[in-house]
Amino acid sequence: MSEKKGLKMGFGLMRLPKLEDGSIDVQQTAAMADLFIEAGGTYFDTAYVYPGSEEAIRKALVERYPRDSYTLATKIMCNDSIPDEETAKKEFETSLERTGAGYFDYYLLHALQRSNYQKYEEYHIWDFAKELKAEGRIKNYGFSFHGDSELLEELLEKHPDVDFVQLQINYADWDHPGVNSRRNLEICRAHGKPVTVMEPIKGGILADPIDSVKAIFDRENNGLSYSSWAMRFVCSQEGLLTVLSGMSSLEQMKDNLSYMKDFKPLDEHEMEVIKEAQKALAEDQSIACTACHYCTEGCPMEIPIPEIFHVQNHKKGSPLFRTQREYSIVTMGKGKASDCIQCGQCESACPQQLPIISLLEEAKELE
Repeated sequence: MSEKKGLKMGFGLMRLPKLEDGSIDVQQTAAMADLFIEAGGTYFDTAYVYPGSEEAIRKALVERYPRDSYTLATKIMCNDSIPDEETAKKEFETSLERTGAGYFDYYLLHALQRSNYQKYEEYHIWDFAKELKAEGRIKNYGFSFHGDSELLEELLEKHPDVDFVQLQINYADWDHPGVNSRRNLEICRAHGKPVTVMEPIKGGILADPIDSVKAIFDRENNGLSYSSWAMRFVCSQEGLLTVLSGMSSLEQMKDNLSYMKDFKPLDEHEMEVIKEAQKALAEDQSIACTACHYCTEGCPMEIPIPEIFHVQNHKKGSPLFRTQREYSIVTMGKGKASDCIQCGQCESACPQQLPIISLLEEAKELE
């Protein structure tokens, strides 16, 4: 599968516009789809677990456009809430019925991470996806990923025939130890797997970044939105199939298309501006840890203290589940905050004289 031509942006259908009663605004969704397709967009991404999304895209897209004029992706979810293999596999037929699409261009094993990846093995979902592809009911299969880099390597080595991978990539998480956007993208490139990108604006956080980041972008005085900086940074990377934007209004669609329709990669100066923004994010610390790791060299419980503090510092604006996931990644196979025996070795070694013991106490909320 080669890098996607045309509009580099895909339409993520997780956060569709809502009516006052909480249901999806299908009329506005259809208008958004019209603008998207008119601009050359083709890739639509939904999932079995996105409430109302698959039904909405049937009405807004499938019933209104020829099937060969767009590509549709959806996902199968396996976790402890799915009681057995039969229930898991029925998700495909349900998705097909909801969307009325006839087949899916892209089918993903959803949100693989340490806590659930074995369920996909236990329920034989990898083989199920291959069978669906052989039958022509899906055209490509892959997986969306929220785990550590070691697990990503393991999955790609074990399943070398996957067609693509979906990763969380944005400038804020580029070198975040709990996400590792850069490293995971490099791994997929090394395995020759094109990538679809989720969370390029980090769930909307980068559409309204912290004041120090806003000041950096405002200084450029180019009239571009904060979202545009985030999207263009991701779209400037190599090896991408598409970059999903989870839009929830016509205004957001219009803003995205204003710079994506005639997309231009970030130039050298703009990349330096992004680096400034990344530095500002790194300096926005309620915990003034410099990650020197002096504290960890003698920790008897092998607690990754700087990495835990990094996650704590970057939880601003993020939903709790995402921060907890990042925490589980940085502590995997190591000590957790709750393992601290309060020996004080870390505090005596800290050049910043941080109250590490009490800060680790606060971090227990993420376990």
